[in-house]
Amino acid sequence: MGEFQEDAYTNVKKRSMAGHVAIGFFVVAFVTIFVAFATPSWLVSDYRITGAKLYRLGLWVDCFRSLRDPYDTYYRGRENQRFFVGCRWIYDPFTSGYDQIRGFLLPDFMIATQFFFTLCFIAVLLGAILTLIYFLCCGPDQKQFITLIVLNAWILLAGSVSGAIAVIVFGSLANKHGWMPGHENNFFGWSYALACIGVIACFIASVLFFVDGHVQKKKKKRLIESQSRLEMEQEQEHKGW
Repeated sequence: MGEFQEDAYTNVKKRSMAGHVAIGFFVVAFVTIFVAFATPSWLVSDYRITGAKLYRLGLWVDCFRSLRDPYDTYYRGRENQRFFVGCRWIYDPFTSGYDQIRGFLLPDFMIATQFFFTLCFIAVLLGAILTLIYFLCCGPDQKQFITLIVLNAWILLAGSVSGAIAVIVFGSLANKHGWMPGHENNFFGWSYALACIGVIACFIASVLFFVDGHVQKKKKKRLIESQSRLEMEQEQEHKGW
């Protein structure tokens, strides 16, 4: 019985395969979501179209080759038109007239995309802290280990759901007629592809952490049961003497 007790304790101290795989998926999620959040290639123009007005855009940066002010309906002659060229932060306060077209640059669906993907980004940042603690500082034999795993799983699940809403909203509405010029020559860029990959990887990591939590609970339950049996047997042996 002592050997069984020792085996049960040794088994509890081991991390599950689900936990190891979850870390791998989380690393993929963290890198892809971080890059997608920071890079301006969610929607890009076909580089073969020389007269395209859009170059590329992301959540926070817009790049135009030559975008005429969409609200300038009273211009007279080309010399009086206002054009926006180059890359700018979407909340740029310094470029003349840029704040006046912010309503065009940030329709409701774009604000929703920013909001939900920011929640996703915050979730993976929190997940990074908890995953580092899980991997470096906390072991299966420690009291709060299961709580740490489950908390991380819930945070990543919330992040993946928020990220999924963001990429679905953007994918459904960003390249439709009525927003960016030349929509027929625009397509979703590599930043958007990374965002989709990151959301999927985040969801898988969340599921695997839930599985790891369940496995650790079962291990701990077996250890407690084996300890109880050992105590009962020792008690019975003591009475027998």
